[in-house]
Parts: sequence; C-alpha cells; structure tokens
Amino acid sequence: MKIDRKKVRCVFDEYVSNYNANDEKIKLKIYHTYRVAEISERIAKSLNFSSEDIDLAWLMGMLHDIGRFEQEKQYGTFDDSKSVDHAKFGVNILFNEGMIKQFVDDKECDELIRDAISYHNMFVIPQDITERTRTFSNILRDADKIDILKVHVVVPLDKIYPMTLNDLYTSQVTKEVMESYFRKETVLKSLRKTAVDTLVGHTALTFGLNYKKSFEIVKEQGCLDKLLSFESRNSNTQKQFAKLREIMNKFIAEKIAE
Repeated sequence: MKIDRKKVRCVFDEYVSNYNANDEKIKLKIYHTYRVAEISERIAKSLNFSSEDIDLAWLMGMLHDIGRFEQEKQYGTFDDSKSVDHAKFGVNILFNEGMIKQFVDDKECDELIRDAISYHNMFVIPQDITERTRTFSNILRDADKIDILKVHVVVPLDKIYPMTLNDLYTSQVTKEVMESYFRKETVLKSLRKTAVDTLVGHTALTFGLNYKKSFEIVKEQGCLDKLLSFESRNSNTQKQFAKLREIMNKFIAEKIAE
C-alpha cells in the first residue's frame, strides 16, 4: 500500500485545526501524535521492515489518537472512564464515518489499521489475532508508551490527574504497587491508591515493551530516569524509589543486552 506522508500530515493538520490549538491538552496530543509516529517508524526500521510497512507503522502512529480531539471537545476530558474509549472513538471516526479515505485511498490495510488502533490502549491485546496484526499492534503500543513517559515529564502530574502536589510529594507507594513492580508487571490501575502510585504506574509501562529498539529509545530519551529520580519529601518513599530504580535499571540493561 502506497502512503503519501505529505498528504497524511496535511489531512491531520487540517483536521486538528478545527480544535483549539491554544488549549494545552490539544497541543499536547498534536505533538504526542507526531512523536508516536516517529517512534513507530524507528521500531519498524529496527525490525528490517519493507519501506511500505515502515510507512504503515508511521501512519498508525499518526492515526492512533485521532479520537482524542473530539473526545476533549465533547466531554472536556481525556479520561476514558469518564467519557468514551478514545481508541474505539477514533476507529468510529476513521472507519464508520469514513475519514480514513482522506488519509489513504487503498483499503488493503484497513482491517490491520483498525485493529492496531483498537488495541493500542488495551491492558492486554487479544490472543486470537494474526502475527502481522500482533506485530503492528505491539509496535504502536510500544511507541505510545514510550512517549507517555515523555508526556509525564513535560506536563506536571497534577495538571493531568486529580491530585495535589502535596499529595504527590508526601504519599507512599502502596504495598500492592511495589509488589507488582517487583514482579516486573505493568501496574493495574485498580492497584493505585495514592498520588505517587500514579507516577510509579506510568514508569511501569516500560515492563510491557516488546522490542530491543523500544528499550534503547527509552534509555536514549531519558524521561524514565527523570520520573524515577522523583524527590519525595517522604523518607519512606525515597527508599521505595531507590528500590524501584534498581529494579528498572537492571531490567532495561538486560533487555538491551539480549
């Protein structure tokens, strides 16, 4: 499938121009989209994909959060639990409303694109899918998680979530979240009880990455190190973060060495 990147960028830019670019949340998602597309491309290249499949991975990055803009306009939030599943919302805009035709004329990869976008925000992707679908879904999921680490460095957590800075700097990591981290698991939202649990949970997204290049990009990006260098005012939390850094640094080193 032939993908015209210039056309895709123009259509995307025209679409998001319908939303308030002065709104920090909208601006955040625009920049996030372009970075996820770039990271998806880098991962695809590391896997020796054909030029067509590299373009396809890039395209999925450009389209993965298309539902975010209308979500913010209609519901005033990016919180899916208080509005709609933004991935499914985006799929509806692209395929049920037909916007995908503005990005690419060829329908050859419609199902693959639809599935990858649908799965990108799932905790676990379905088992009964093709290997090609799984690979592209994992590339997109990795790229999204990697850039989420950057987002949480660029934007203060109290601006994204309903928490105060005092709560963030004085709370402790709950036992269940620490235990999940020790098992090198992506932390379930249901386990997060305190403000600092949210920060720890986002660093734990790294445990769900799939590719060596993904870990290399995380290391290169440096945002994970910044998040784990969090300077709590709680002495117990400081000790917890020392353990978290030790676990994560060892994990990434092992993944890059594989």
